[in-house]
Formats: sequence, structure tokens, C-alpha cells
Amino acid sequence: MKNAVIGNNKQKANLIVLGAVPRLLYLLQQETSSTELKTECAVVLGSLAMGTENNVKSLLDCHIIPALLQGLLSPDLKFIEACLRCLRTIFTSPVTPEELLYTDATVIPHLMALLSRSRYTQEYICQIFSHCCKGPDHQTILFNHGAVQNIAHLLTSLSYKVRMQALKCFSVLAFENPQVSMTLVNVLVDGELLPQIFVKMLQRDKPIEMQLTSAKCLTYMCRAGAIRTDDNCIVLKTLPCLVRMCSKERLLEERVEGAETLAYLIEPDVELQRIASITDHLIAMLADYFKYPSSVSAITDIKRLDHDLKHAHELRQAAFKLYASLGANDEDIRKKIIETENMMDRIVTGLSESSVKVRLAAVRCLHSLSRSVQQLRTSFQDHAVWKPLMKVLQNAPDEILVVASSMLCNLLLEFSPSKEPILESGAVELLCGLTQSENPALRVNGIWALMNMAFQAEQKIKADILRSLSTEQLFRLLSDSDLNVLMKTLGLLRNLLSTRPHIDKIMSTHGKQIMQAVTLILEGEHNIEVKEQTLCILANIADGTTAKELIMTNDDILQKIKYYMGHSHVKLQLAAMFCISNLIWNEEEGSQERQDKLRDMGIVDILHKLSQSPDSNLCDKAKTALQQYLA
Repeated sequence: MKNAVIGNNKQKANLIVLGAVPRLLYLLQQETSSTELKTECAVVLGSLAMGTENNVKSLLDCHIIPALLQGLLSPDLKFIEACLRCLRTIFTSPVTPEELLYTDATVIPHLMALLSRSRYTQEYICQIFSHCCKGPDHQTILFNHGAVQNIAHLLTSLSYKVRMQALKCFSVLAFENPQVSMTLVNVLVDGELLPQIFVKMLQRDKPIEMQLTSAKCLTYMCRAGAIRTDDNCIVLKTLPCLVRMCSKERLLEERVEGAETLAYLIEPDVELQRIASITDHLIAMLADYFKYPSSVSAITDIKRLDHDLKHAHELRQAAFKLYASLGANDEDIRKKIIETENMMDRIVTGLSESSVKVRLAAVRCLHSLSRSVQQLRTSFQDHAVWKPLMKVLQNAPDEILVVASSMLCNLLLEFSPSKEPILESGAVELLCGLTQSENPALRVNGIWALMNMAFQAEQKIKADILRSLSTEQLFRLLSDSDLNVLMKTLGLLRNLLSTRPHIDKIMSTHGKQIMQAVTLILEGEHNIEVKEQTLCILANIADGTTAKELIMTNDDILQKIKYYMGHSHVKLQLAAMFCISNLIWNEEEGSQERQDKLRDMGIVDILHKLSQSPDSNLCDKAKTALQQYLA
């Protein structure tokens, strides 16, 4: 059987159909089977697992994993290795659920104990771990069972395969895991610290796979806060190694992995972004990622075309991700990226690609570039980026929507020339729709974009926003559990209530509800920023001509303004002062009555007190207000 199935998928499938798997598993588990027979069974099963994904599914359906794990309790090393080799093949298949390794709590400690048996047990077990460690729960289980101590010394093994699998284990253990990363920094192997061993493994004379994986380990440790971003091992070793991986000399899959890892490394750090942008002409080098598949005439080899096509998506996605990281903070780098051959066209094309991953990466890249005032006014306008963006927003998955709506916020800033056409293409309804999303990030972006849209806008736009959003929804957002949503909604209200005719118009139709909302927030358990923003809204209302009366006839609100004038926090005192100043301003009709009413409430006494304030800003405002009484 063994000789019939080696390298022959058809024969493997035939044997499975004929029912060989249950029979082999039976023999494997029989007390009476000799060790040689059990080993041969494990080898044949391992060969069947090497076939198609359907073969692996058939093996899983016959409960092969518990049987093989049971086999690991045998004293015989050859049999253990055969079981491990088969388990390795099954666990590295995409159809196998990783959880199957963790169902029985005795398995992980037993595998740790088997690590010392032979170079084969080391290679297979490390490979199983690195494939089955997905997410923080798995990392914690492996970490708590001593993975770091047990695997560290394998980095100096004589076998390249063992060193490589151990390295892969460390990269998946450290990913986004501060606990593991902080531990790794201090681990000694033969008197050398782990980071130093990783640095040796990313030197140019080492195999590419090893260079890439050690660069990943150092990258993940750096992102988890265990290595500083200005440490030499990052700046002088890891970053240049990853830039090398992006060059034309490398295989397509290496270039993808290099660019994605580099994007992750430099994402939060402006200094690393600057260094990367001037290393080996990286920005121009990435432009090459868009040239696959190469022109058809040059490709006579159909296999090569297939390979290029398969990787073309991944290459574009990786390039967009890296451009997004490079341009995250620095204006000059953004300019360089945009000036790279046809870059804006490429990104705009990326927005309508069939692959969700490429679309997401293209939107991220554009979002990063849209942080530049200059680019919003020039390149973004020349390429009418808003058109494809509005299309992306129509029916995209949430992860794309979050980034695309975030970018829309930038395109709606008052100096952006795209603001007008976006409004005309039905953005108000779209954004009001986002504010009703279950996803808090989408609610924030929807309301944030409306806030930007309402800034210094004409009355018609403000009326559109209020009509589309509806007052019910506005008040729902004012009681949202997400602080960001609440702050942006207050920002929207503040922008809607600016310039006198608008304030009076809106307060004449929605005054009662807005005053209720303001009262609720000032009474609620909210932080200083929320209350300050709310008092600023009141100050805007107090600036209206007819709207003022809604405050003057509301004793509850007046008492609250008085209370905040005496608050311990200067920001709130200042905001309350603005309200008072707007109410008592002399040149306006009815100012005398308002001044009298506020004097009777004891406001003048507070103003005298505040004019002695050590805070110069507050002291000036109080003096100015007192002058209104004297005038």
C-alpha cells in the first residue's frame, strides 16, 4: 500500500474510497499489533494525508487525530516520529481546525516533553505549534507550558529544519503579545540573548526564509513594546533586511511577505517611516509591484503566468499597505508616493478590484495620503478620487467601510474641493445611514463626516443634515454609550448652531429638544471635555438673536451656567463665561433686562470674584463682561 500511494493522488483517493482508513486506524490502535505494523500504518496514513484537502477531510472524519495523539504515548521512538509526521501533515492543512490540538489538556505538556527525544520530534512538534498557534489564547497556553524555555535552545540545533521551525514558533508566539515578547528579550541561549541570535539569523549569508522569519520575530517584539524603535537591531538590521526583501531579485512571495512585515514594523513610528522611505529607493521599488503579470508576450511559460496571476493581487495589496504606512505622518513622503509613476491611477483602480483584500489595502493607502491638506487640494481633486470612493461606500464589508468613511471625513473638510461634488452625490443620506450602524467605529465616522460637512456650511446643507438625520436619531446619538460618538455629535450640533440666522432658524424649529438634550448632558456623569463642548453649544445659542430667549426663560439652565462659572476646572469656567458674555452684550436688543435678571441671580458677584482669578484668560473675560454692566 505504501509503495502504491507515494506521489500518486489517484491511488490515495482510491484507497480512501475502498475504506482503508478505518482499517489502518484499527490496526494502529490494536494492543496486539506489533510496533513495526503500527509504524507502517502511521506512515501510510501520513502519505494519504499528503494528498488533496479532501483526503485530509476523510481522515479527520475517521477521528485520526485522537488515534495519533494516543500513539504518542508509546515508548517506541520510530512509531512516535511516524505519528508526529502524520499529525504535522494534517495540522498544516488549511481544512484542519487548530482547536483539535487543544481539546485534551494533556497533549501540549506531553508534546513539550517529547521535544528532547530526537531532531525529528523537534522539527515536527515546532511545526505543529507554529501552525496551531492562532491568537492570544493559544499563545498563552503554549507560553504557560514552557514553550519559550523548551524551544529556545533549538535555535542552535545542528539541523537547519529544526532551527527554522523553532524560529517560526517564536514569530507566532510573539505576534501582538507583550507578555511573550518581554520574556524573549531576556532569554539566554549559550550565553547569548535571543535578540542577538535573531540578528545573526537575518544576515545576508543566511537563507532568505531564515532572514525573513527572524526579521518578523524582531518586528513583532518591537511592536509589542519589548524592543525600542530606535534600537540598533531594528534601525540597522531589521528594517534594512525587510527593505532588501522588497527588491526585484526576490521571489514574488518573499516580496509580499517583506513588504507586509515592513508595513507593520513602521506603522506607528514616524522616524522609522522616514528611514525606510530613503532606504534603497524603496518608494520607487514598490512601484514595480504593480507590473505583474508581466506582458503576455514575454511569458511563454504557462506555469509562470499562473504563478504571477496568483501573486499579482497579493503584491498590490502589500504595496498599498506599505505605502499607507510610509505616508502615515510625513508630508514629504506622501508627496514622493503620489509623484511615483501613475500612483494615483493605480490606487483608484485598486478601489474597484474584485479582491476585498486589495480594495481594503487601496482604501487604507488613500486614507493615509488624504491626511495631507496639499494633496486633498491637488492630486485628490485632479483624479476625482471622491467618485470611486462613494462607490466603495455603497455596499462594502464593514472593515472597508470603516476606513473609507474615515477618509470621507477628510474629503469633507472645509478646504477640500471635493466637498461640493460629494454633497451632490447623496453623501448626507449615506452618512446618516452609517450613524445607525451596530459598529461603533462606523457610527463615529458617520457623525464625524457630518460634523465636518456642517462646518461653516450654508443653511440649506444644515437643513438637509437635520432632516436626513432626524431629531430622534440625533438624541439617540447624544445618549450613545461610545464616548467618541457623543463628542462628535456635540461637535455636529455646535457646527449646526453657528452664525446667527442659522442659530435662530434651527432653535425656532428644534429649540425645545435641543435644550432638553443640553440639560440632560450637563446633569449626567460626563467628563470635562463633554461638558465643555455642551457649554460651548449653549454659548452659540446665547449668540442667537431670538434663540437667546430659550436660555433666559429657562431658570434651570441659568442656574447650571452659574454653577459652572464657579467650577474647579478652568475650561468649564471659561465656557460658562462665554454664555454669560453673549447674553449680556450691550449693543443687542433687550440686553438691559437680561443684565438685570443675571445680576439678581448673583452673576455680577461671581464676575468680580473671577476678575481676581490667577488664570489670565479667565480674568480678562470676567473684566470684559463687567465692562458691559458699566457701559
